[in-house]
Amino acid sequence: MVDVSHIFDGLNDAQRDAVALEPGPALIIAGAGSGKTRVLTSRIAWLVEGLSISPLSILAVTFTNKAAREMQHRIEEMLGVPVGGMWMGTFHGLAHRLLRHHYDEAGLPKDFQIIDNDDQLRLIKRALKELALDEAYWPAKQIQWFINAHKEEGRRAAQVSQSPDLQQQTLLGVYQQYEKLCRRFGLVDFSELLLRAFELVRNNEVLRQRYQQRFEHILVDEFQDTNSIQYEWLRLLAAQHKNLFVVGDDDQSIYGWRGAKVENILQFEKDFPNTRTVRLEQNYRSTGNILAAANAIIKRNSGRLGKKLWTDDGDGDPVNLYNAYNETDEARFVIDRIRDWVNKGGERAQTAILYRSNAQSRVFEEILLDAAMPYRVYGGLRFFERAEIKDALAYLRLANSRVNDVAFERIVNTPTRGIGNTTLDKVREHAQAQQISLWEATGQVLAQKSFAARAHSALDAFVELIEELSLQITDQNLPTQIGIMLDVSTLLEHHKKDRGERAQARAENLEELVSAARNFSVEDEELGPLDSFLAHAALEAGEGQAEEWEDCVQLMSLHSAKGLEFDMVFLTGLEEGLFPHQRSIDEPGRLEEERRLCYVGMTRAMKHLYLSHAEVRRLYGRENHTRPSRFLDEIPEEMLNVIRAARPSPRSNSYSNSSSNYSQKKSNAPAALADTLPGFGVGKSVAHPKFGEGVIMNIEGQGDYARVQVNFSSAGAKWLVAAYANLSVV
Repeated sequence: MVDVSHIFDGLNDAQRDAVALEPGPALIIAGAGSGKTRVLTSRIAWLVEGLSISPLSILAVTFTNKAAREMQHRIEEMLGVPVGGMWMGTFHGLAHRLLRHHYDEAGLPKDFQIIDNDDQLRLIKRALKELALDEAYWPAKQIQWFINAHKEEGRRAAQVSQSPDLQQQTLLGVYQQYEKLCRRFGLVDFSELLLRAFELVRNNEVLRQRYQQRFEHILVDEFQDTNSIQYEWLRLLAAQHKNLFVVGDDDQSIYGWRGAKVENILQFEKDFPNTRTVRLEQNYRSTGNILAAANAIIKRNSGRLGKKLWTDDGDGDPVNLYNAYNETDEARFVIDRIRDWVNKGGERAQTAILYRSNAQSRVFEEILLDAAMPYRVYGGLRFFERAEIKDALAYLRLANSRVNDVAFERIVNTPTRGIGNTTLDKVREHAQAQQISLWEATGQVLAQKSFAARAHSALDAFVELIEELSLQITDQNLPTQIGIMLDVSTLLEHHKKDRGERAQARAENLEELVSAARNFSVEDEELGPLDSFLAHAALEAGEGQAEEWEDCVQLMSLHSAKGLEFDMVFLTGLEEGLFPHQRSIDEPGRLEEERRLCYVGMTRAMKHLYLSHAEVRRLYGRENHTRPSRFLDEIPEEMLNVIRAARPSPRSNSYSNSSSNYSQKKSNAPAALADTLPGFGVGKSVAHPKFGEGVIMNIEGQGDYARVQVNFSSAGAKWLVAAYANLSVV
């Protein structure tokens, strides 16, 4: 008899129960850091070695190719033999494999080609042209979202209900034309891979029975992230044996905006009667206090399957909470804590700054650069490297200098305004022949009337737009110039039209560019504010991020952080309207996903967790007096170490212990401030280089984070961070 005891070595009781379940439907609710990957690999090893199941009879689905490779490697190490015949991979990878084997039955040419999102967008633009639709009114991105959303729900164009709404009719018409182009050229997009594979199994009885018999056991990782078509495909393949072993966590379902259905995991036990459910609740990542705080927040969600993470590694430090004066104070606080951590022997690579909106990264990047502290933006670009920011700056550069050919090329058809490559090639050829700029060449070829009416009109409109922009920004201050540019260029409107999460993030980044302008200080007096800002942006974009091998701070959005872990985590911007995001507050069901996102962020921390929010935040070009996030109210007081509490306010929903902590901090503040800035105190007359003379009315905080309220004779009352205010005693 084969000894299989090694498969269970090191597993806890719940993990052993899950691995050794009898065949049949099984739901493994795997909490954050509970060892779900080990359970999956051990389960496959148990099937092969313990139950003598052939690897050819196993289908294993992961959500990334990297996870599939890692899982296969672990299984082969446990079994000591290769398992190459087992079908293991992502939904898209497995669907592709199936379609390559059965291209004819699927109605595809043998050499069908897969197109990525960019290629799909180009094909949609071609469909728009063939239908004589102006992309300025029918954005290709919006249509891409419309098509993929229907495909993920299993609906082809012919299956979409007709609507009396003209917009819906037009979108559907483009969908139909897009399908014709895909058939004509033998192209398959990512959503089509899944839909076509599902239809192949559903509609072909011979193949359906063949694969239902073959895949005796189906295992699925990250089940909470499946969409409608993926789940239906799994149900179809598992219909005969019903040995569907799914691992997931409803509390970590954070991708609803891209089609994931948390309902799939909530509905599983109803869809598969006699399901055995095992909860993996022992956490091997975080300390007890971090888990307790995360549990306290997530339990507020209704309709959960229910679990409570715990650890036997001790409580650890309490969760730290800091109320910043503004976003700059928040960033300085975070960087100071990281500096202390490194000075005590910690690694920068084991620290992560998490944020809800990518636009928040800008302030952290500026402070990190000032501090000469290496960092990387994980899974994304630095602020001034983002495409939408480069587009916006290109408008300003061209309006500022018409000979900037790079800027001209970048924005002449961004957003799309019907200026095609044929038109641009003529402009380029004329510029090269005459040795002049593209702008000059445009003027000359327009004067020659060498284009068709539509192309001539589009190019002429672009010239007028840049001239109008140049005129409007003259003699305006820098933030106003950027605001005018966003309006005249229609860049902001273009991205706001798209309902997708990524497009909304781009719109937020563009609005944040106004904040960047407001906070910008001209360093070279010989340059005007606009020239200086454009130079600053170019230099920052050219300032390379730290290499992956370097010990550097990690910056990332909360969505990007899923699956990662760090010794020290800073969860920033915990304010109503930012986190939870305003869109989620306004849309039914989205608030619970925001709470799950908070839970995911908190459980990335292994040893130290810092939560922060700002009283005033300048974001998306606006200065807002904020309220602390409702999520902070949901953490019991005894779990928090309040470094600086929120000021009590009649319009604030500040967390429960803020008043007492605020009073305590305030009573100690004058002495602390006197240590930092001798001679300062309530009632003292002071002078500020910008606001003039005034009197100190109030003092809050300690050390570097102390701030003073000064009533200035000319500027009125203002709160200033004492360490950076440049105040002098009169």
